Amino acid sequence: MEERVETMDLRGFTEKIGRIRAAMSSVLVGQERTVDLLLTVMLAKGHVLIEGVPGIAKTLMARLMAQLVEARFSRIQFTPDLMPSDVLGTSVFNMKTSEFDFHKGPIFADIVLVDEVNRAPAKTQSALFEVMEERQVTLDGTTYKMSPLYTILATQNPVEQEGTYRLPEAQLDRFLMKITMQYPTLDEEVRILERHHANARLTSLEAIRPVLTADELLRLSECVGKVYVEPSLLRYVAAIVHQTRTSKAVYLGASPRASVALMQSAKAFALLQGRDFITPEDVKFIAPPVLQHRLMLTAEAEMEGHTPSKVIRRLIEKVEVPK
Repeated sequence: MEERVETMDLRGFTEKIGRIRAAMSSVLVGQERTVDLLLTVMLAKGHVLIEGVPGIAKTLMARLMAQLVEARFSRIQFTPDLMPSDVLGTSVFNMKTSEFDFHKGPIFADIVLVDEVNRAPAKTQSALFEVMEERQVTLDGTTYKMSPLYTILATQNPVEQEGTYRLPEAQLDRFLMKITMQYPTLDEEVRILERHHANARLTSLEAIRPVLTADELLRLSECVGKVYVEPSLLRYVAAIVHQTRTSKAVYLGASPRASVALMQSAKAFALLQGRDFITPEDVKFIAPPVLQHRLMLTAEAEMEGHTPSKVIRRLIEKVEVPK
């Protein structure tokens, strides 16, 4: 049996997370769930894919999160003509030294916003594989390490939209979560209009000051490894993922990488709730965004109107909840 680690003092942790939440809500309206999921990804040291139609503040949310952390930030706008060298960098011949000097591309930062990631072709998408999985880039036989904080925040429009490509399954699997942003409710949209009517520059990021340094965020993320997980909950996580491989509605189920991602995400989410242990409710809440982009549904299931998120929720109900 696993011995529970000493209870953590989460007061300082909760205070810093509360300041980030407050800063996010001062700019964004009605995105509390999305903010919590984004914070979970940051704490779990993963990468996140944010999907939604244009105009619902996907890019604003990613930029705001990067602004709140005092870290090196860069933004890459993916386009159909973007080449791998535009992302990774290129070697330029130096006439003075008669050698090639490597000029780093925008991928070299602590937090990288990849805007409209599904607008670039497969050749450019493949340039992200190594950096997402290994947090390093190998060019011309030389390996360049990224910082421990390295995080990719990628946004994408739905694949049905003009000029978009479907991301390869191998790349999707390297995103810890896929967060789907929905339209605001009527009341939330009224609040958005009220804010803009009162002050059109309210969404400007110039007035936002960092809440955490990069080192502080790293120290907070180290707390994730100290979160206690009951052995029965480890089996619960594995059982949910196993269900995706046996369901008749799923053509391609989730891999063991998904099981690890689900456990790590549940631990980070528990910390956000001020706890140093996870519960079945944490796993249930976090499972759809962790698993939905890792599944391929059968053609029959898609024709019947099923979505990966709906299928996952149905599969969760089939798994017995630990007592």
